[in-house]
Amino acid sequence: MAQRSVLITGCSSGIGYDAAHAMAARGWRVFATCRAEADCDRLRGEGLESFRLDYADEASIAAAVDEALSRTGGRLDALFNNGAFACPGAVEDLPRGALREIFETNLFGVHDLTVRLIPAMRAQGHGRIVNCSSVLGFVPMKWRGAYVSTKYALEGLTDTLRLEMRDTPIKVILIEPGPVTSQIRANSIPHFERWVNWQASPRARQYRDSLLKRLYEKRGPDRFELPPAAVSRKLAHALEHPRPKPRYFVTTPTYLMNALRRALPTGALDWIIEKG
Repeated sequence: MAQRSVLITGCSSGIGYDAAHAMAARGWRVFATCRAEADCDRLRGEGLESFRLDYADEASIAAAVDEALSRTGGRLDALFNNGAFACPGAVEDLPRGALREIFETNLFGVHDLTVRLIPAMRAQGHGRIVNCSSVLGFVPMKWRGAYVSTKYALEGLTDTLRLEMRDTPIKVILIEPGPVTSQIRANSIPHFERWVNWQASPRARQYRDSLLKRLYEKRGPDRFELPPAAVSRKLAHALEHPRPKPRYFVTTPTYLMNALRRALPTGALDWIIEKG
């Protein structure tokens, strides 16, 4: 049997980094892609096959698809769309450019990569497409409107694709992690500083009392936070089980919020989310 192959995005750290090493350890041929060439070089030094893929750069997506398929003779068993970033800030303070930028990466790039690989999966007669969403893909949280909106959109696009692929051998799956150890908070700071003029906001005091502390102060893990390996375990099931689930929850808050959103009226759920 030929070695199974998977392309994973956002492998420089966190979920993608752990997933790349975990799936390689399980015998998969892993194409661990990163936005920055320096990170690709580091991963190659760790024994992974790595090349550049930036969701915001259409040319890099096309080149990455060509590279992966050329290395496998035109086959790819699975895709794990993991790469994403956050741009914190109150919704009323987010300029149009901030939303345009985050949607380019968190949604449009994911879609572009996916539809470029579907023809190869159709031709080979099988495939798995796994999209990494979030607990924030189905419940909101203050200060995260930009990220939440992209993940809500990703869930809708993924659910629709899953329905449309039911007449094919391609399986479409969502993973919804919740709080997992990663660099996403630190990596969001440049986007916040570029786009959000919080000092001029009518919520400036709330920024000082809440968001700025979360972004800039050193702090321990969030409550219920799990390591990236928890996601990798769910990814392995999604890629290897003959009948994968359409959705995989990872952390306690994700299971809890899914139950609460089904059981409670919107006002009551809003109150619980606001209280944390």
